[in-house]
Amino acid sequence: MRHDPLPPPDFTVAASRLTIDVGACVANWRDIAARSKAQTGAAVKADAYGLGVEAIAPALVRAGCKNFFVATIEEGACLRALAPDARIFSVSGLWSGQEALAISRRIIPVAASPEQLDLIAGLGGALDHALFIDTGMNRLGLAPSQASAYAQSGGEPVVVMSHLACADEADNALNARQNESFQPLAALFEEAESSLSSSAGILLGPDYHYDLTRPGIALYGGLTLAGFSPRPVATAEARIIQIRTAKAGETVSYGACEKLDRDSRIAILGAGYADGWHRAASGAGAPLRDTGLKSGGVMISGHRAPILGRITMDLTMVDVTEIPEGLVRAGDYAEFFGPNVPIEDAARAAGTISYELLTSLGKRYVRRIV
Repeated sequence: MRHDPLPPPDFTVAASRLTIDVGACVANWRDIAARSKAQTGAAVKADAYGLGVEAIAPALVRAGCKNFFVATIEEGACLRALAPDARIFSVSGLWSGQEALAISRRIIPVAASPEQLDLIAGLGGALDHALFIDTGMNRLGLAPSQASAYAQSGGEPVVVMSHLACADEADNALNARQNESFQPLAALFEEAESSLSSSAGILLGPDYHYDLTRPGIALYGGLTLAGFSPRPVATAEARIIQIRTAKAGETVSYGACEKLDRDSRIAILGAGYADGWHRAASGAGAPLRDTGLKSGGVMISGHRAPILGRITMDLTMVDVTEIPEGLVRAGDYAEFFGPNVPIEDAARAAGTISYELLTSLGKRYVRRIV
């Protein structure tokens, strides 16, 4: 059976759509770079935090970014064609079987264990490497004693790294403790650059900047700290499929958890948790965490519309009773997050963080790059 090729998706009529402002991402990188008293890289792991590395990385290269951070060797290999002259660091290191790919694509593994260091040593200098040292987060990294032993053995990483656990809490004492721990460990490797801070760490001040910084979420519009207010980069919208009326006492969505206390107009939106709009933002039946809100909400024609009932896989119901009828129609679009709904507010209403919203964006969005 013959199948004609599908036409390109139409952004103007998509059930769910995503606008990605690459210029805003570049502006955020320049802003955070101006605050960093060090060379400024960019974290583009997880497909540039869900927004598309093929659009983001070349724009950052053109802006002057020369260091990129990904999670895996495979991510780095895909990035190489987009950033042919940049240093690309794989923060999960190197595993047996990946050596040829890492060497051919010039990926710098960030070794976090003696086993990874042994594997890299066995390559006979064919691959530069970086070193990750744990200073109190208990995630990835060599113990300080292991790092000291590696220095005494003559190890020569190009960069020595650690990571702050509480950088988004400026007054947390662990920040200073980690910084104090990192300083003598970085000094063990005199020829290596040192790197401690990602987005929030940069905003702690120059004592945390060292030689190289690694901003991530700040580039994508998801961090507001210490006077830094990034431009929104992603705008997620869903089309209003239907507007229906319901009587006081009726219920909405699965589980009948949302009982209406008034006659209501309800807009049905064409996106749900399969599109990354988390069920935890529901108006009923899913707990919210310390938000002071009954539910999350969307923006329609300049008016907030709270979510009613449980978010479903493909659909979300919102209360548009307070919005004048002429301002909300089937076929219009509701903004989940973007210039009118800060992504951190949307995340907070779902009991999560902006990182998770961005990296959970589903495949059904029709995307537009601006």
